[in-house]
Amino acid sequence: MAVPGDPPNGAPEGTGGDDDEFRADEYRSVVFDEDFVRAARIQEYSAQERMGEHARAVRSRSIWSTGSASGSRGGAPGRGARQGRLLVLFIAMAFAAAVYMGLRNPYVPPPDGVAQPLTSTVVPLAPGTPVPGGRPADLFARSPAADYRIGAVGINMPAVRRTPHFTDGQVAIALSIAKDYLVQSSLDPDVLAGTASRPVRVLLDPDQLAQFDRSMASPSGDGRHAATGWLVRFDPATAVLADPRVRVSGTLGVEEAAPDVLEVTTDHTFVYAVRPATGSPAVAEGASLFTVRRELRLRFDRDDLGARRAELASAYVMAGPQDCSADPAAGFRPLLAGAGPTTVGPAASDPYASGHPRRAAGLCGVLAAPATPQAPPVSPGP
Repeated sequence: MAVPGDPPNGAPEGTGGDDDEFRADEYRSVVFDEDFVRAARIQEYSAQERMGEHARAVRSRSIWSTGSASGSRGGAPGRGARQGRLLVLFIAMAFAAAVYMGLRNPYVPPPDGVAQPLTSTVVPLAPGTPVPGGRPADLFARSPAADYRIGAVGINMPAVRRTPHFTDGQVAIALSIAKDYLVQSSLDPDVLAGTASRPVRVLLDPDQLAQFDRSMASPSGDGRHAATGWLVRFDPATAVLADPRVRVSGTLGVEEAAPDVLEVTTDHTFVYAVRPATGSPAVAEGASLFTVRRELRLRFDRDDLGARRAELASAYVMAGPQDCSADPAAGFRPLLAGAGPTTVGPAASDPYASGHPRRAAGLCGVLAAPATPQAPPVSPGP
């Protein structure tokens, strides 16, 4: 007879059927009856129990965890764990960099207070001899300005050297701003003609703008509000430029005035060819020279360097030939070709002198007659 587990068609021929029948009878004795099966208790193990005794049911959220729950059994680190470790590493590197930069470049506190007002002195220089006239080229050639450079080229930059609290780059920026100020306030044709002041205004510290605007609108010789303390300006009713090629010579210097302040000093002579405002430009022989010596002191804090602006701290200006009775605060009024001496001052002042010239003792000085260049001797012909 067939038993469970036998082939459908019975045992193949040639096999030990007796033995199979014996084994079937043997296993038949251990088959559970129906009552035993119904009484049996069925238990379903939980996921944690199936995973083992030491497995975690919840994944760790710690950034130092090596991964998910499977990580405890050699699984790969989780994406969140890797991102957490990278974030901590980045913060540590940023903190270390900040400490290093703080030690290398110690913080310097910003300056206290606001920019101080400009103090200026403008001294007219009266001629001691009649004012020569002629063509601009001839006048320049016979004056000490014969070898001066033309325009901004004559404002030479000194060698740049760092200071204890300012880098080479910051010193170079301060010198560059100072040169820009000289160019705009001494060479711009519209500024010289009195028709513009904005090119100078945009270079000033905001704390000085109110003082500058008042000086332009209501000039005064009170030492604070002279327009000619800020810039070079001719009275348009008196004289205009006869030649736009202004001759320039002078020096720039820079030093650290305080741990947070750079100071640039400028000392330049500007020589202008002017003519009468009412004359015809075609009459070139009516030109004369007008000389302005400007000594400026400009200050820069770190905000000024970043914004490319300056604080004009002081200005000492000598200009002539002028009549001492004329007030030069609003604009210069040159004595033109053919004008004779008007006054005799206590001492002569030479605006062409190198170094620090002798300053006028009073409100007016005498324009010294500078020595003209000597022509080279002519060797006799054969």
